[in-house]
Amino acid sequence: MAVEQAKRLGVLTSGGDAPGMNAAVRAIVRTALDRNMEVYAIYEGYQGMVEGENRVRKLNWDSVGGILQRGGTIIGTARSEAFRSRPGRLQAVSTLLEHGIDNLIVIGGDGSLYGASLLYQEWPALVAELVTQDRISAEVAARHPHITVVGLPGSIDNDIFGTDMTIGADTALHRITQAVDALSSTAASHQRTFVVEVMGRHCGYLALMGALASGADWALIPSSPPAGDNWEERMCEVLKTGRAAGRRDSIVVVAEGACDRHGHRLTSEYIKKVLEERLDEDVRVIILGHIQRGGSPSAFDRNLSTILGYAAVEEILAAVPGSAPCLIGMRGNRIARTPLQHSVEQTRAVTAAIEEQDFDKAMTLRGHNYQAAFSTLRTLVRALPHAPTPGQKRLRLAVIHAGAPAPGMNTAVRAAVRLGVDQGQRMFGVRNGFQGLIAGDIHEMNWMSVNGWAPIGGAELGTNRKTPSGKDFYAIARTFEEHEIQGLLMIGGWSGYEAIYQLFRARDNFPAFNIPLVCLPATIDNDLPGSDLSIGADTALNSIIEAVDKIKQSAVASRRCFVVEVMGRNCGYLAQMSGLATGAERVYLPEEGVTLNNLQADLAMLIDGFRHGKRLSVMIRNENAHPLYTTSFMSTLFAEEGKGLFDVRQAILGHLQQGGNPTPFDRILATRLAATAIEFLVAEAGKASQAAVFMGLQTGQVQLNNLEDLPRMADLTSQRPKEQWWLDTRPIARVLSQPAPHFGAQENAGEPDQPSHDGSGA
Repeated sequence: MAVEQAKRLGVLTSGGDAPGMNAAVRAIVRTALDRNMEVYAIYEGYQGMVEGENRVRKLNWDSVGGILQRGGTIIGTARSEAFRSRPGRLQAVSTLLEHGIDNLIVIGGDGSLYGASLLYQEWPALVAELVTQDRISAEVAARHPHITVVGLPGSIDNDIFGTDMTIGADTALHRITQAVDALSSTAASHQRTFVVEVMGRHCGYLALMGALASGADWALIPSSPPAGDNWEERMCEVLKTGRAAGRRDSIVVVAEGACDRHGHRLTSEYIKKVLEERLDEDVRVIILGHIQRGGSPSAFDRNLSTILGYAAVEEILAAVPGSAPCLIGMRGNRIARTPLQHSVEQTRAVTAAIEEQDFDKAMTLRGHNYQAAFSTLRTLVRALPHAPTPGQKRLRLAVIHAGAPAPGMNTAVRAAVRLGVDQGQRMFGVRNGFQGLIAGDIHEMNWMSVNGWAPIGGAELGTNRKTPSGKDFYAIARTFEEHEIQGLLMIGGWSGYEAIYQLFRARDNFPAFNIPLVCLPATIDNDLPGSDLSIGADTALNSIIEAVDKIKQSAVASRRCFVVEVMGRNCGYLAQMSGLATGAERVYLPEEGVTLNNLQADLAMLIDGFRHGKRLSVMIRNENAHPLYTTSFMSTLFAEEGKGLFDVRQAILGHLQQGGNPTPFDRILATRLAATAIEFLVAEAGKASQAAVFMGLQTGQVQLNNLEDLPRMADLTSQRPKEQWWLDTRPIARVLSQPAPHFGAQENAGEPDQPSHDGSGA
């Protein structure tokens, strides 16, 4: 009986490199091997497909070990002119058929995905032509009548239709905000203006979100040029007014493809010349260039790439002969599938609209969230707010922190205060959480009160875990009445939610509590109901992976196992997602618990791995995974039973996870949620029955939930949401973290083994 040949899968990275491509390649290779497929890397993208020869190489499990944290792409990339021609594509098909490949995953941007769609469309004709030219046999052609194609969006510009984020965009934003944060300090020292040029020929995502996250003073993007022909005067007037109001620095962010209403390029040098002439001061230009592409990928990009790579292989396996190519993207933390041709067409429609100077259409095509971010930025970059309108009834709205500090809290306060003040409202800050509210420690805030708060970690207003009890309600009600507070925005974690819930339930006895109440999720634990992500969780996740990356580097020369303890209380989000992002072999979660059988199996895995040459192992444990099987217990157990085969060290990361400046993601999320919160407070104030809500990001959209639904949506005993989307990544982590020997002889087929870069197989 003939043995059916395993499916063969080709993977390539094409066009500009993007941080996270290696994580995608790793996920694709290991998932395919787990599904008994043979995997071939096509080096140097489409150019390698055209050249053939040794550009197509079979990969095994260890071929992709230790590459999660590496930037760029280990299989290379190129922009191929040859593939743009039909003869080039004919040669590319010949190369694929030489290796029996008729399944292809392409990781790249607009041009790369268009090439993948074109290859699919022309495949039957190109195969027939190869038969006619006697370059392949009719039997070979009959075995490969179709090609199955899946695209993954790899572009730092975040300009691909069909996904909220492209691979590499988050890391690029990290580079931009880090640069602007650093520039702001030196600019303030010298009272200097900087023009920062970022990438984005046809998409202003990096410029827009970089400006929003960094607190820049002006931004220029391709899809929405500055209004009017005297925009230069307006820009300079805003910067002058900002200096007069007390700002010591000025930052202008410009996308490389920025233009005016007439389609004329607005270069960074032109902006510099305008500013020097009209402000009469020293102006410096910083062109970030390819630094935005480089370096280790962020936690978000590692996990996005891993999840998409896994899903791409599943899509290949589920396809039937002749299935149309699709793009695998992510929308609202859920996998999204879009016909590849439609994705390419919609992506190119934005570029066409800009070239035709139809900027309204270009902004519409970018989507509602993009437009909302741009609208918010236009308010935040103002030097001073709009003056209240004559006779306007000005609301008195308060902002308070509660719970442990989370990076991004200050960003949320800045956005709330400025957006409220710009609408003519009076904004008040409560110091030291609910303890301050009880003590009446509340003060009015103005536009400049929050100047420079966007990039600052911690909680400038102060915070604590104080949850008011019945005896405190009178003091809080008195504070509300004395300051005539007409709405309250609480930015914080579980203790803050509990406090607001108690105020809500006490309304019958305390009429002062009958005001709009909003809970905005801010906690590194990501354990709040009604939101897929909380402010601060992304920053904490990046702090963890940076620490684990360093731990892995320190241990690679020895035979060592690290048990790393991370925060999270009763929610395993940080443990699971940091394990996925670092390639940890095991992750221990409170949702699953830990059994003695688990530990015995993990010990057996460690002993077997180190006996076969493993040099490093990483296990990640949530702080509350088990009350008895602590980090110390696990470390001692593994060390004792390892009998000297390997060393064991524990690393308790502690409060470094709560510190540091917020990541771009947390800054943008904080701003977006704060904008919605202010809209809600203003709309509800004055109504007979005041609403109380907890808010958050759910499936990509900001949602408001009635506070009375808190017990329905949360497990109040364990203090975590009843539904946690990230648990769906557990099967992915289990597949990718399996030890290589699990696959036996399959690994040794084809080319010689390539040892993992860090010796861990991770």
